[in-house]
Amino acid sequence: MVFTLYAATIPSYLQILGSVSRLIDKAESFCNEKGLEPETLIQAKLAEDMLPFAYQVKSTAVHSLGAIEGLRKGTFSPDATTPPDTFAGLRERVAQTVAALEALDRDEMESFIGRPMRFQFGENHMDFLAEEFLLSFSQPNFYFHAATAYDILRMKGVAIGKRDFNGRVRKLA
Repeated sequence: MVFTLYAATIPSYLQILGSVSRLIDKAESFCNEKGLEPETLIQAKLAEDMLPFAYQVKSTAVHSLGAIEGLRKGTFSPDATTPPDTFAGLRERVAQTVAALEALDRDEMESFIGRPMRFQFGENHMDFLAEEFLLSFSQPNFYFHAATAYDILRMKGVAIGKRDFNGRVRKLA
């Protein structure tokens, strides 16, 4: 495999988004088994000053596909939309993200290399090259939000482990 921007990002996004989708399924099953309202997990937080599970799931889409869309525009800003408030809605957001990432053109990804990219946050901004934006900003945020979603479910008692986070690793046959 040639090391490319595509290879450095998209397969890992797809791997972890698959895991996030399965975590949503496990969260929903947990609520059904325990007789809990879905909101109990969908709005659960690790700490009072952190955002809930639904936001963490949404942010995995924002920092994968949303980052690619930002590269296309040359600018990326935080997504202030309200996250889905149902397991089905969260699952759909992840599924749409996966489908769009799977449809990405590898050559388009490589065409972003060396392009200027701006992260705009209110009146503040940070300037990057596209590959630096993906690898030093968006990808770490992607993993942070995926891990936080996992951690929220663990904290609430959902029976998940490290393999549930790692998902289907890419290995030799």
